[in-house]
Amino acid sequence: MTRRTTQIVAGNYYHIYNRGNQRDRIFFERENYLYFLRKIRQYFRDAVVVICYCLMPNHFHFLLLVLCDDFSRRMQNLSNSYAKSINKRYNRVGHLFQGNFKAKLISNDAVLLHLTRYIHLNPVFGKLVRRAEDWEFSSYREYIGLRKGTLPEPDVILDQFKEFREYQEFIVSYQEEHFEMIKEYVLE
Repeated sequence: MTRRTTQIVAGNYYHIYNRGNQRDRIFFERENYLYFLRKIRQYFRDAVVVICYCLMPNHFHFLLLVLCDDFSRRMQNLSNSYAKSINKRYNRVGHLFQGNFKAKLISNDAVLLHLTRYIHLNPVFGKLVRRAEDWEFSSYREYIGLRKGTLPEPDVILDQFKEFREYQEFIVSYQEEHFEMIKEYVLE
């Protein structure tokens, strides 16, 4: 296993992501997405604050405040457990993920805010839906009051806005130049 270039230190925000081996799917049906979210709860209860997330057919994104000192071990255990379950369910063999998960330390509040937009718009960028709220496997619905989920804690971001509609306007106001601020924090 290769040594991680970004050390995960409790008390910091990170963009955590990974994708399927050879960019193949990691989620094959609705139940896979739900199972992965259950695994997140299982392995990270009281160990992280989930700011936002998005699960895509061939990759995932989490924006987290890490609270534990053993995050990497937990993430490795989650990835191994999920991969074994998927391989068994679909009679697959081999690696499900491209490699170790990626972690980018978030340097400031502006980057944190803009990364939530990037993560929530991922299904739109991927042409899976026309509007971010139409993608079931993202925390965006919690952010705009369409779902009362308990995994994400959007107040870290929403406290910067007077009401969630302002956050919605922030999301739809995305312009290409906004990507410049966060490009070093996203999938290569």
